Amino acid sequence: MEILRETGVLHQGHFRLTSGKHSDTYLQCALVLQYPDKAGLLCGQLASYFKDQQVDVVIGPAIGAVVMAQETARALEVRAIFTERENGRMALRRGFSIKPGERVLAVEDVVTTGGSVQEVLEVVKELGGVPVGVGAIVDRSSGQALFPVPLHTLIKVEAKNYEPNDCPLCRQGLPLTKPGSRQV
Repeated sequence: MEILRETGVLHQGHFRLTSGKHSDTYLQCALVLQYPDKAGLLCGQLASYFKDQQVDVVIGPAIGAVVMAQETARALEVRAIFTERENGRMALRRGFSIKPGERVLAVEDVVTTGGSVQEVLEVVKELGGVPVGVGAIVDRSSGQALFPVPLHTLIKVEAKNYEPNDCPLCRQGLPLTKPGSRQV
C-alpha cells in the first residue's frame, strides 16, 4: 500500500469504472507501473505465488496489464502476451498464440468484478490453454470476483461500488469521472 500511495495510485471521489458501476474509490495502477523498479518488485511478488505452477505463458488484458504480464513473465522466465478487444470481444492479435496444453497465468492490475479476467480466461480455454491462476496487484471486489482458478493479490482495498441507477454519489450531485482506459 505504501508503494501505491507514494506513486499516486489511490484516488477518492465519484468514478465510473470499466464495469459500468460507480465507486467512491479509483486505483490507477499505471502510475506505479511507469516505474520499472516498482513494477518489477510488485510483479515479482505476484510471480512468487505461482512459481510452482509450471507456468508457460503470462497473459493480461490490454492495456492495463500489458506491463504486468511482461514483468511477471520476466520473473517466471516465460513468455508474455496480451489480449485486446476486437469487435467488442477479447482476442489474441499481433501473432500471439497459445498452444494446446500450455499452462497460462492471467494477470490484471485491479480486479473489481473480474469481468475482464474472465474474458481472458475464456480466450485461453478456447485456444486449448490451461488456466492455472489469476494474479492482481489490487483486489477491490470484496470477495465477489470468483474465478475457476486460484486468485492471488498483493492488496485488498475496500471500496464502495454502486449500480448507476442507485448511486448515492449521483444523488449528492458529485461530478462523475471516467478515468479508465475503456469506454462503457
